[in-house]
Amino acid sequence: EVSEISERSKQNVAHGLAWSYYVGYLKIVLPRVKKSMEEFSRANPNVLACRETWKLHILVPLSCEICDDLEKADSNIQYVTDLAETTVTRAGIKKRVYKHSLYAIRDEDKLWHCAVEFATPLHSLYAMSQDDCAAFSREDRLEQAKLFYRTLEEILKGSKECAGTYRLIAYEESGEAETHFLSREILWHLWQQRHEEYAVYEGNQLHNPSTTLCSTELNLQISESDLPLPLRSDGF
Repeated sequence: EVSEISERSKQNVAHGLAWSYYVGYLKIVLPRVKKSMEEFSRANPNVLACRETWKLHILVPLSCEICDDLEKADSNIQYVTDLAETTVTRAGIKKRVYKHSLYAIRDEDKLWHCAVEFATPLHSLYAMSQDDCAAFSREDRLEQAKLFYRTLEEILKGSKECAGTYRLIAYEESGEAETHFLSREILWHLWQQRHEEYAVYEGNQLHNPSTTLCSTELNLQISESDLPLPLRSDGF
């Protein structure tokens, strides 16, 4: 019986982390992302030329391994500045500050600018797999990372206030060490956002880099009962 409870609790980890991430963070900050981008663009008119990329780009590595310093992870990623802060009094914390960092992503002789950060709940999944008390294997971690992504994707799709404010970038690192792997992943998503409308119009197909995953490519069987419930808009 204890073993069954433990297994059920593992299944709930990804759902809980995804909902907590959305309710406690994304639902607060995402509605302001475009406004922050607009404010920055007015002050720096030649930097954010592509409005299609005025979103928060959320990195979801399925390994759950997160680098705190993006510039150290990939030299083609350069910190530019922080966007305007969002200040909220929450859970007894006066004037709690939320902010996003703007980065320049180098593509040969061109720079693309975007707000990008890792999905922080993946820190917890990784830490659990390193803690014997959690009884959380590497296989459990991978499964939960995929379920976290699927759950978060479904939650955000049902959120009207967050529509058009984010881009989820789920990926699986290749076995070979690549100096500019991360910047390549981000660049593909930036390029796609810039050109997908033209591609649809012209009937062309965009080709994903082999390591970039969409939800339909995640090798995880999820039953209807496991999927997150749709968000309600009646105030309850």
